[in-house]
Amino acid sequence: MTKTLNFNKLLLPTYVILSSVIVSCNKPTPPPQAGPIPVNLDTVKVQTATYFDQYPGNVIALQEVELRSEVSGFITGITFKEGSFVRKGQKLYEIEQNKYAAAYSQSDAGLKIAKANLQKAVTDAGRYSRLGEQGMATKQKVEYAQTDVETAKMQVASAEAGVMRARTDLNHAVITAPFEGTIGISLLRKGGYITAGQTLLNTISSDNPIAVDFVISEKEISRFMTLKDRKLLKNDSTFTLMMPDKKIYPFPGEVELIDRAVDPRTGTLKIRLRFPNPKQFLKSGMSCAIRVLNTTPEALPIIPFRAVTEQMGEFFVYVVERDSAFQHKVTVGPPMKDKILIKEGLHKGELIVVDGVQKLKNATPITIGIPAAPGAPGTPTQGSFSPAKK
Repeated sequence: MTKTLNFNKLLLPTYVILSSVIVSCNKPTPPPQAGPIPVNLDTVKVQTATYFDQYPGNVIALQEVELRSEVSGFITGITFKEGSFVRKGQKLYEIEQNKYAAAYSQSDAGLKIAKANLQKAVTDAGRYSRLGEQGMATKQKVEYAQTDVETAKMQVASAEAGVMRARTDLNHAVITAPFEGTIGISLLRKGGYITAGQTLLNTISSDNPIAVDFVISEKEISRFMTLKDRKLLKNDSTFTLMMPDKKIYPFPGEVELIDRAVDPRTGTLKIRLRFPNPKQFLKSGMSCAIRVLNTTPEALPIIPFRAVTEQMGEFFVYVVERDSAFQHKVTVGPPMKDKILIKEGLHKGELIVVDGVQKLKNATPITIGIPAAPGAPGTPTQGSFSPAKK
């Protein structure tokens, strides 16, 4: 009798072995135990520093006015070059002068008629008054004559007001420069129609000197009040300006005014500086940076810029304690080439991490052993510092 082999039974052990191998291969390998992070350290040193505090500013004109007409009509003349310097009283626009000249002549004629009527009324009143004294005119007639005099006087006053109004309109038909400054591009051309008090024609602004506005914290008010009252020497560098192209403006500024009140929403106060502008390098509306010279009253930590990390607008430095790096929150001052001033949060003699900070978290174990970073650049800012006096 022939026996039939059961292949399923023969293959079962092989399937079990292969399954075990596959399961064994898919089993996750446990991560290697993390060791200390290699870093480089530096010792915190304190120094006195001279530097510039920077504030974003906006250039504004000390005087600026929008030109609008007090009368309606068509522009009949434009007598200036756009973008040019204009002097106070210089004629800029003409608006239908013939129309307003005719209105003035008409009102002037009306005034002359009113004055003639007044003279006639005065003469008649005098005659009736004499006749009344002689009993040849009634009392009522005399009173009517006196009333005509008063009416004629009021008509003269009304005519005089009409002449004044017509003269004013005629004067307003010629628009002149209210002060010396630079005039912009005309918004209307010859033949354009102007609506009194509404249509904007142009803008004139003074440009030498010129002003820059910026805001300070309410904590800095006493400092700037002192700077305002202090008499600045010639070429004083307390207030300087950085142009949008990062060049330093060649003329120093001085405090023009300090605003009357702190904004309660932001806790800031507006400061206005005045700068000479003989070559018109500064234009109204320009953005710039105001630099205010400052000196630390005492020695403060100045550390490599690359040692500082930023998280959500706050700044931190890793300080070494017991072979681990702990995150310390600091208040930073201005950068100074490849270093930065620390106002609060660090003390002289502390060990800080200067290389390898990207791999650290709070309380991370560390070891010393990575090459020092070759001079990581900081934010270029003019400044200098000197060792603290012992």
